[in-house]
Amino acid sequence: MLIVLAKAKVGEGAIDAARAAIADMVAASNAEEGCIAYTFTQDLGDPSIIHIVEKWQDDAALAAHFATPHMAAFGAAIAGLDFQVIEVVKFQADQGT
Repeated sequence: MLIVLAKAKVGEGAIDAARAAIADMVAASNAEEGCIAYTFTQDLGDPSIIHIVEKWQDDAALAAHFATPHMAAFGAAIAGLDFQVIEVVKFQADQGT
């Protein structure tokens, strides 16, 4: 299993505009083959920080995710916003059993 943890900084006023794109991305990603979990959360200490937590079955599933229409739509939706990914880490993990 792969775990991807990312952090984004959202400019003042951009979070409301990004919410619909985020909701669409979460719903579509969670429906993908090979997606175990996919979520965005807003940092309680700093509301301008968004945390993205992804769990994928393998590298192939993650690669397929980047080629989906909803990934392209999400990129287009945030392109005009002050939304900057500032950190991404990927871990290999077992299923936690």
